[in-house]
Order: sequence, then C-alpha cells, then structure tokens
Amino acid sequence: MMKNTLKVVLLTSMLPFAASAAEQLSPWYVGGGLGVNNYEQNCDQPGTQVCGEDSPYAWDVVGGYLFNEYIGLELGYRDLGRADWTGTDNTMYDVGATGVSLGLVGFYPLANKWSLSSELGTYSYLLENQQSFNGVNLSESGIALFAGVGVGYNFNENLKLAAKYRRYENLDADVLNNLQMESNYWGLELSYRFGSTQAAPVAAVVAPVVVADADSDSDGVVDRLDKCPNTPSNHKVDATGCTVYEFATTKHDLGGILFANNSAVINQASFADLEKLADYMKKNPEHTVIVEGHASNVGKDSYNMKLSDLRASSVANALRTKYGISANRIKSVGYGVTKPVAQGNTAEAHRLNRRIEAIVTGTEKRAVLK
Repeated sequence: MMKNTLKVVLLTSMLPFAASAAEQLSPWYVGGGLGVNNYEQNCDQPGTQVCGEDSPYAWDVVGGYLFNEYIGLELGYRDLGRADWTGTDNTMYDVGATGVSLGLVGFYPLANKWSLSSELGTYSYLLENQQSFNGVNLSESGIALFAGVGVGYNFNENLKLAAKYRRYENLDADVLNNLQMESNYWGLELSYRFGSTQAAPVAAVVAPVVVADADSDSDGVVDRLDKCPNTPSNHKVDATGCTVYEFATTKHDLGGILFANNSAVINQASFADLEKLADYMKKNPEHTVIVEGHASNVGKDSYNMKLSDLRASSVANALRTKYGISANRIKSVGYGVTKPVAQGNTAEAHRLNRRIEAIVTGTEKRAVLK
C-alpha cells in the first residue's frame, strides 16, 4: 500500500511540469530509468548461505529542477529489485528495497552533445521480506545515502539518454536479523526537458504605404523634427537632429625639465618652461598634472629612485608655491632609471635622462563621429 501511494504522489506532482512546456527551455524535466541491481551481503559469502533466484531488475521515475546548466535538484521513486537467499540458520529471505530519493545532480557538458553527471543524495527506503517469519512478512524503513555517476547523450535540447551507476550504503533492517546491505545499480535513464529555445513564428504584417518626409541634411532625422539643420554629414546626431557630443580624457606631455647630476634643484633656465606649464594649467582649470621624476643610470638604483622622487617633488612644490596651482591638481612620482629616454652610457644620454616630465590630463568635449 505504501509503495503505491508513493508512486501516485510522485507521478501526480509531475503533471504540472508537463503542462508548463513553454516557448523557452524550462528548468523542469522528468525521466525514467531501467537497469539491474546487485545487493551485497546476501550471496557474496560462498559457503555460508544458499542462494535462490534473484529478481535484479530495478526501475525509477524522477522529476528534476535545474538551477543552471551545471547543477539541479532531483526527486524520484526507486525500486531496486529483489534478492532471494537462505541464511545459515535456515531463515529464508526474499528482500527488496523501494522508496523515495532526493539528491543534488551535477552536470559537465562535453563536445558533440555528450555530458558527464554526478549525483549525491538520500534514499528513504522500505526494506521488505516477502518470506514470512511465523506467518508475518517483516519490513523496516530507514534512510540510506547514495552516490552516482553517469554519461549522457542529448538527442536534442529536450531528450537525453544517460548510462547510470549508483551506490547505496546502509540498507539496514534490525527486524531482519540485523540485516545490513549495500547496493550497486547499473542502468539507462531517458529524460525529457520541457520547453524550447526556438522562437515562435511571427505573423507577417503588411505595413501601410506612407510618403516619407524630407531629410535635407541626410542626418536621418526628418526636417519637421530636425532642430539642428545642416549638421556635418560625419556627425552622429540625436533624435532632434543635433550633434551628439562626448567628453574624452586626453593626456598631453608638455615636455621635460633637465637637472644637474646628483641634484634635485631646478635650474634657473628651466623656470621658463615651468612657467609655460603653470600658464597652461591656469587656462585649463579642469586639468590635472602628474610630475614624473627620472634619473640617469649612474650609481645605485635605490638612490636614483629617491633622487627622481625628490626631483618630481621639487617641481610640484614650485607649481604650488611659486605659481599658485592648487595642490589637489598636482601629483608627483619618481621612476628612477626605469624609463630612460636615451640609451647608452654616454654623458649625453645621462644628461637627457636627468629630467622630469609633466603629463597633463584633461577632459575635452568633442563630436561623436559616425
């Protein structure tokens, strides 16, 4: 009676899944499997028990929900078949397990419609012995763990056939002389996923013939809606026919200022260049500057790194104190000998590398081109 009730509950719960087949691929699927099962701990010990004829054929029905393409939750009803043997105490067994399973299923898609799967869950079983003890057919329920792996092939986006292996642990029954069994199942499972990724056909609509409005400047906006006539032909325009602008960040290197060997003091001759930089910053108050300090490749790298940082700081301080440029618009950084502008070990190369560079960054408004 319990087995039949479980079957009815499970099959009834699948009906709304079948009815909800939509015009897109659904996360719901149903399936059924058929295979063979081998109960351990009954005839696996030769010489201690007398084995009868087993009924190893097992089957199951499942309903599942996919959280994504890689993992899902699966509810099923499973009948693991029966095993027949006589114990050393002449007790006769004809034992089979049936019950409801709940587990997580993982999928790993492979090429050419193949996929691997794994599963882990619990099996709420009823273990029955059809051979009676003193006129009573004994049974006991419990919960076992199971794990499995499989290989599947998708005939299409809905239909898949998979070869399955499952291992059940601790199918126990104290009332059956403390019976303890495990189970190995091999079988095939056919599943169907509801829905489809194919778009529904759209009925053709015959549009009425309309005389097109004039577009004198050919910008894609008709004259009666065009608020900016005669826009350049290469400009992108908005819905009113006006040029679309963007604000782009640009960088300008305003040249280098050289230093004497082993010095972070600004040469008097360099203040003219520094004044040009300050004037540019004042004319463009939205711009910022990064002062980069550099050194020649003479001496230790660590010392040159500190020296280049002092050179950058010296120029940054001059911009603040001498020319009144706000500190929040200035940043200084030293690079040592890592970014030379001249290669080699000559006096001229060393002279050119003892420098700072001012990189000014600003935002410019410009037309978006087609």
